[in-house]
Amino acid sequence: MKKIAIAAALVAGLTGVVHAAGDAAAGKVKAASCVACHGADGNSLAATPNFPNLAGQSASFLYKQLKEFKAGKRKDPTMNAMVLPLDDQAMQDVAAFFSSQKIKPGKVDPALDDAGKAIYTGGIAEIGVPACVACHGPTGNGNPGAGFPSLVSQKNVYLEKQLKDFRTAAQNTGSAEVGRSNDASKVMRNAVKRMSDPEIKAVAAYIHGLQP
Repeated sequence: MKKIAIAAALVAGLTGVVHAAGDAAAGKVKAASCVACHGADGNSLAATPNFPNLAGQSASFLYKQLKEFKAGKRKDPTMNAMVLPLDDQAMQDVAAFFSSQKIKPGKVDPALDDAGKAIYTGGIAEIGVPACVACHGPTGNGNPGAGFPSLVSQKNVYLEKQLKDFRTAAQNTGSAEVGRSNDASKVMRNAVKRMSDPEIKAVAAYIHGLQP
């Protein structure tokens, strides 16, 4: 039993998984300040595609992001300020609430669907881009146990920005202040560092069309 516990701790350390045990009912109350950007049920408005959907995301992943925004490991002026008043239990509760909500389906963009699907399911071998499906699954539901988030119907504008931020961090390794670098073992930074803007746009559009 002791060996199992040690192994579990090692896996959590490698993947960046942080297990949350929040109260969804309490989280609904504590999430009052979140709804202006992320929607009352965790589905952000169509008019604000730069704000991500949180509905249906794993609680452990949401909790990890909130902790890292608060610690400054993940940088965003708005979010860094929003999480400051939240203690650890509040972050767990908010994560549990949004995780309990249902994601609304996104729309397929026919003009980009084929190109995006090719990248998502097969990667881009010639430039060393791995298939997204390996970590996030064929339907985009992710792998909470391994720390890989759900991508189902996520806003494509938001996804594009995150992928570009990971790419920026990968290409500017000398500065921790540039881009996004809170991915465990540099998984995302290594995946996107050679991708072009059109490739990022295509795969983001395909992911937005994945149905829950």
